[in-house]
Amino acid sequence: MNKDLKLITERLDAGFKRLPQVRYQVQITDDPYDKTYNFFLNYQHRGQRLKSQPLHSIQQYQLTYLEQVVKGLREHTKLSFEFVGFTGQRWPSSQRLIQSRRLNNE
Repeated sequence: MNKDLKLITERLDAGFKRLPQVRYQVQITDDPYDKTYNFFLNYQHRGQRLKSQPLHSIQQYQLTYLEQVVKGLREHTKLSFEFVGFTGQRWPSSQRLIQSRRLNNE
């Protein structure tokens, strides 16, 4: 496990409280201006607004490295993932689209 993945999983475990009637989601954003990948823990209590907790920013701006980190995260947690800013990009190993369609706020 590399240090970025270890740091993300530690912060994810600290923020994930497993409360009833709360929806949790991991959001990964592509920031092409700063050349970083940013990780957030989004959570929303029923009937309340969405809150976002920053987890970590990866400085190594390569899709192969991001793919390894995401694979490790998927093995660690069963939370759903949302990718933002990856429209038209594909995973290097499988050539599958990372983000299938553009979101409303992009």
